[in-house]
This record gives sequence, structure tokens and C-alpha cells, in this order.
Amino acid sequence: MSISNTAPVLALDEKKLVPVNGFLRAMADIPPSRMFLINKSLKVYQEKNPSAQTFDASQGDGGASLPGVPKAILERAAQLQIEHGTAYDMPFGTEAYRKAVVEQYWKLDPGAGYGPANVLGTAGGRDALVKAYGAMLALGHGRQGDLIMVSRVPWISYNWGPYGVGANVLWAPGDPAEGWAYSEDAIRASVKFAASKERKIAGLIITNPDNPTGLTITVEKQVSLAKAALEAGVAFVLFDWMYHYVTDEQPMDLNSFLKFFTPKERKRLMFLDGITKSLGGSNVRNCHLIADEAVVKFIVARASHGVIPSFYSLAVAMAAYEMGFSEAAKTIIEPTNASRKVLKGLLMRNEFQHIIGKGYYAFVNVADFVKAKGWADSEPLGQYLAENYGVAIVPGAFFSPFGNEWIRFSYATPPERTEGAFARLVEGLNSLKA
Repeated sequence: MSISNTAPVLALDEKKLVPVNGFLRAMADIPPSRMFLINKSLKVYQEKNPSAQTFDASQGDGGASLPGVPKAILERAAQLQIEHGTAYDMPFGTEAYRKAVVEQYWKLDPGAGYGPANVLGTAGGRDALVKAYGAMLALGHGRQGDLIMVSRVPWISYNWGPYGVGANVLWAPGDPAEGWAYSEDAIRASVKFAASKERKIAGLIITNPDNPTGLTITVEKQVSLAKAALEAGVAFVLFDWMYHYVTDEQPMDLNSFLKFFTPKERKRLMFLDGITKSLGGSNVRNCHLIADEAVVKFIVARASHGVIPSFYSLAVAMAAYEMGFSEAAKTIIEPTNASRKVLKGLLMRNEFQHIIGKGYYAFVNVADFVKAKGWADSEPLGQYLAENYGVAIVPGAFFSPFGNEWIRFSYATPPERTEGAFARLVEGLNSLKA
């Protein structure tokens, strides 16, 4: 290179430089998630009622409200860590982890066209999603500012995770009477709406069971929605199956699911799963993303300069897969399934409009109580119930304006705790009409 060492030099050719724009100055402030603060209001109740029991129905964390990862699995993971050592691993994790995901967890048929090279280990679900959003933008239509489509009342981080990496978020049409479920027509209408704004849809997120509503949709419906999206020009469809083991039915079967799609269509699909919910490993931070090999290579190259998953988090998952995942996750799955039955009965007997499918959550309409108090939405209700009645829930207003008259109630607790939490909820709600 003939340039003088005294001259500044750009690292890339000028044609490859990121264009200067005012996006960062103009963008909305990304708020911190209030999910981590909700149960702090319970301390006020505890100070006023030191001997009284409190109930946390806000939790999406089986490691807090249920026993979490069994000790035997943590010990086996520690043994794997000792054997493995503490040197750097690859940005996708390790080959042993990839193999465990394919062979022990999903038990993928070699003929499915998916193998270890299609697996990316990540530091939890948020890390996987942020990496997926970046790939959707770059490998989809190759533009920042395009849209990620989510449900009408999405998980909080679905609103802000895409925005933080240069994607915009589109809430799909949906009817609350149907749990704001996607429809094929709504997907096509969203693509047309995006075009009217001179934008395209880089990705559609299908979460099943859903957070926050708990809505569950059939395999056939998930397939139909994905095909409608791909046919309409959506670049990628991501299936978030983080809760699919927490059910009294069978978990998703990736082998049979893939058979509904052509090899060409599969290149535009992503699958997210992990141990956060079904194993109660929230602070272990392990998740995996399964995608086309080109997508995984794209993400791995960037992850090598960013976030690499820790080996211990991979080892916890491998230890659980080694044991047999259904057996490993019993301490989360069984009490949650039992609580779901209890809660269904309570909601029906008390005549609450509600959504309750599988997973961890019920979404409950509390409009009459909110209006009786003169509140604009359910946000103040969270603090009111926690401080005065010792029960923490999540206001639906936290998720989107379409959840303003709703609350999320977690039943990822033993049945007796769910019954106690519901009794306090009813007592607190009735007080608003007194």
C-alpha cells in the first residue's frame, strides 16, 4: 500500500461505507423493559403486611416461580465444562452442541436436509432474535428500515429488538375475540400496507404458544400462515417455539413440520427454541436457532465480532438433551400443566373473558374494572394489585395499546399458588368497583 503512514485510512472501500443519515438522532428512545421491575411492587405490600403471603403471577421465569434446572443437570454441565476447558469456542457454540441439538433434541432425519451446520447456539432468546433480525434485513431485501411483522399484542421485546438493529415493527391485523391470531388475509394486507409506505416485510414472527396471550395455533395453521407470507413476498418466517414443551400435548416435531415445505421454502424459514422456559434456565442463557446454512454462516461471521455463547450454557442444554428432554423438564412442565387446568376452571366459573392455550400464560380482560376506577388503561392496575393485594401480574398495556384492557396472568407456579394468586386477583379487582 502506497499511502503514507501519516494519513488516516478508511478500513473499507468508500463504495462499501455505511451511508451517513440522521436515523440515530431521529429514532425513538428505546425504553427499558418493565418486566424486570413488576414484582418489586410486592415489597410495598410485604412492608405493610410482613406476615402475609404474596403471589407472583407475573413470572415468565420457571427458575424463579418453579424449581428451575435440576441440580443433576447443573452438575453434569459443570463436569462437561471441566472436561472441555476454558479456551475460546466458535461463535456458533461447539460442534458437540450442534450435534446434540440435531441428534438428541430434535432427532432430525438426515433426509430433512438439516444437520449440525444449520444450528447456531446463542446467549438466550433475545440474542438469537437480534441476530435473526439482522439476517432478515440483510439477506431478505437488503435494506434497513424494512419491517418485522408481529402480532397485534406482542411480547415487549418484539417491539424494540428489531428497532434497535434498524428494522421497523408492524403489528398485524387481528381480532381480540380470536386472541389477535394471524390470518392469511391479514398477512397479505400487511404486505400491501408495507408497500404503500415504500417498505417491504423482512420477517414474520410466529410464536406458538404465544407470549403474552398464551394463544396456541395448530401445526396446519402455522404452515398455512408461513406459506401465505412467503408467497406474498415476506423474506423470512421465524417460528418461536420457546414454550412448545410446556403443554399437555405433544411438543412440535420438526421432522414432520419440515415436510410441509419445499427445499426452496425451507431456505426462508428459521426456528428458535431453548431452555429458558421449558427447563427454567432463564439465567443460564441458552437458545438455538435453526436456519438455512447460508443464514447461519452470515450470522456466525458477525457473531465472531460480537456475542459468543458461553460453553456452560451449551453444556446445560447438552446435559438435558443427554438425559432426555421430557424427563429433564418435568419439574417445569408438570406443575404448569396442572395449574393450567386449575386456572381454566377458575376463569370459566368467574366468567372472565380470557385467552388460555398452552405455555405459561392466560390473557384476561379486565376492562370493566379498569373503567370503574377511571383509569385509561391497565398500566396502573399492576402496581395497585401488587402494593395492596400482594399479587403481581403484567398489565396488557405494556405490550401494545391493543392490550390496554387486558392483563397477563402467569400460571407457571404450583397449582395451589395459582389458586392463591387468582383469589387475590379477584379480591383486588372487585375492590375497584366498591
